[in-house]
Amino acid sequence: MVKFSKELEAQLIPEWKEKFVNYWQLKKQIKRIKQTRAPKQPEAVEGDFGRSIFDSIPSLAKKVANKFSGSSAKPDKSIIKVRRKTMEGSGEEIYETELAQLFSEEDEVRMFFARLDEELNKVNQFYRRQESEFLEKGEMLNKQLQILLDLKEVLSDRRRKNSPSKLSIAGVFPHSPARDSNLSESAGDSDETNSEISQTEEIITTLEKNGINFVNSAMRGKTKKGKPKMAMRIDIPATTPTRAITAVTSMLWEDLVNSPNKEGSGEFLNKRKIQSAEKMIRKAFVELYRALGLLKTYSSLNMLAFSKILKKFDKVACQKASASYLREVKNSHFISSDKVVRLMDEVESIFTKHFANGNRKKAMKFLRPQQEKESHMVTFFVGLFTGCFVSLFCVYAILAHLCGIFSPSTETAYMETVYPVFSVFSLLSLHLFMYGCNLLMWKNTRINYNFIFEFQPNTALKYRDAFLICTTFMTAVVGAMVTHLLLRATGFSPGQVDAIPGILLLIFIALLICPFDIFYRPTRYCFIRVIRNIICSPFYKVLLVDFFMADQLTSQIPLLRHLETTSCHFFARLFKTHHHEVCHSGRLYMEITYIISFLPYYWRAMQCARRWFDDGDVNHLANMGKYVSAMVAAGARVTYSRQSDHLWFSIVLFTSIVATIYQLYWDFVKDWGFFNPNSRNQWLRDELILKNKSLYYLSIALNAVLRVAWVETVMHFKVGPVQSRMLDFLLASLEVIRRGHWNFYRLENEHLNNAGHYRAVKAVPLPFRETDSDC
Repeated sequence: MVKFSKELEAQLIPEWKEKFVNYWQLKKQIKRIKQTRAPKQPEAVEGDFGRSIFDSIPSLAKKVANKFSGSSAKPDKSIIKVRRKTMEGSGEEIYETELAQLFSEEDEVRMFFARLDEELNKVNQFYRRQESEFLEKGEMLNKQLQILLDLKEVLSDRRRKNSPSKLSIAGVFPHSPARDSNLSESAGDSDETNSEISQTEEIITTLEKNGINFVNSAMRGKTKKGKPKMAMRIDIPATTPTRAITAVTSMLWEDLVNSPNKEGSGEFLNKRKIQSAEKMIRKAFVELYRALGLLKTYSSLNMLAFSKILKKFDKVACQKASASYLREVKNSHFISSDKVVRLMDEVESIFTKHFANGNRKKAMKFLRPQQEKESHMVTFFVGLFTGCFVSLFCVYAILAHLCGIFSPSTETAYMETVYPVFSVFSLLSLHLFMYGCNLLMWKNTRINYNFIFEFQPNTALKYRDAFLICTTFMTAVVGAMVTHLLLRATGFSPGQVDAIPGILLLIFIALLICPFDIFYRPTRYCFIRVIRNIICSPFYKVLLVDFFMADQLTSQIPLLRHLETTSCHFFARLFKTHHHEVCHSGRLYMEITYIISFLPYYWRAMQCARRWFDDGDVNHLANMGKYVSAMVAAGARVTYSRQSDHLWFSIVLFTSIVATIYQLYWDFVKDWGFFNPNSRNQWLRDELILKNKSLYYLSIALNAVLRVAWVETVMHFKVGPVQSRMLDFLLASLEVIRRGHWNFYRLENEHLNNAGHYRAVKAVPLPFRETDSDC
């Protein structure tokens, strides 16, 4: 049977852990009570012939007295008395427990109930705050939905009665002075304007049902016909204590009331934007429902924790004080309030009616998505492909030795044409393996990575899936390597045999973009979408998953270089001629090498610039400086690899040291949150997920060592071409391992920041802006 403490640890909401009942601390308090109430054994003395039956008479007499006094037979209200008080300033209720004379001299019992009162007050106050916040969101979403329904009704009426081009912005303000002055320009325009006025008044009447007031604002120019083009804002009276909702964004309104440039295009634009607004509101309802479910779970788990800990107290203290205290707990706000349940029912009915066409089963698929059960078949295939990979790799090693592919006559051709493609797959598979290890560690330490990355839990990649993809890739790659050597040994021409790695690469690219719902399509498409966002970094709002993936690319520059070499071989058709020198020399090759070395850092720097533009945080500019310094250091190392002299050696040494110190500072202080001088954990942060602190210090040392792996590129060890390639691959693999190691602590710090602000649900942007009513 699983202990309740472990069950609570497994079920509680990680971001709200500090606001749950501290069940473990209360258990320690009960252990102290047990120690103080345990009878002390008399010390043995010489000549003692053991305990006598009369020694137990005092304790027996005490039990008899307790029995006749009725202190343990029935719950007595006089044992404890819980008082409920209301704070004068905030109006919040607090609980204080008074002990009867029975417990007056026992400090541990008094401390236990004082701590219990603190926990009850903490839970109650947190529940009130979250409940009021979610209720406010519910009211806001109801207004947003009503505005959306009115706009859809107006758009539907426009399609039935008139074409969209009949409605211009000049008709929005039928009584404005600017519009009245333009009515005198042409008699022909007056009839058209009168029609526009009637349609506009209908729109305004429909939207004013929700309390929307239309206010004229300054002129923003003129239309093509010379009519004034007016700007407009829509104000809603402040019906809530904190904010008012502005009805429609400017773009949505302009598409709704402006005349389109082309006939029929306005209707399409209006429909598209309203569909986008509907999607945003639907997603907001889903997140609100999830938040309400979390708060409901929070209430039930805390109630169960109070019940369990009071039963433990009764057992240790030989009293029945739990009944009277539990009555107060059940009457407290976090148990007695039914607002969350009623709001959940309301959200279910609204979602079923407006977003599921009355189909409750369809609505529940959105509101309560069922997670796929982990199949043992995935574990079986992971083990199967792992065994196949190990066996095939042993066969490859034997065949490579027998065929002599590393002999002086054949090593250059093989390492320049075949090795780059296989290295791409090897580094990618290693990265997937490290990501699978990250997923496993995040799951075991209860780091909510799906919430941080904004993944869908029912389609997100799990650690077994990551290991399956990794082992499948490596089995296919090593199998292709064995096939390549066997075909070479049987006498096939090198031009035909060396096409095998390229064919394998094309197969995997085709599988990546395959539109059919096979082999983790949601994950594949999410990966493509994130790569698109990275490439177009300045033009997309940067999410955490975007810059997290861009950081991964900065550790895969050798992989990108191998892809460039492979592409060169493909396009130049060098698999037939084996003139591989063309792809490794010349001005064009150097320019492409510079570009590839810069691109990941450039993308990451552009992301920092966009985040600074959106948030205005100067730290993003400082982070951008880190990637600029890395670009300079990478360029200096590429130049030094082709031009080895003392000047460039000094430049490489200086730029690389500066970039490394910059990166180490950002790793430890900003990304990991370490080196806090005021932390209660020396040189770390206050909150740590791993219990063994030494692991953090080892991780700091390991990250620092792997960060200086660039020293190998300036040492110029005198080794052969094959050994040089193997050494480069080893260093590239160490960088991938370092990145996987960095990933865990980076997400741990992000998770703790979310927990510090109690962020357990996503903040979904709404289509209709929120402003104060007086702006």
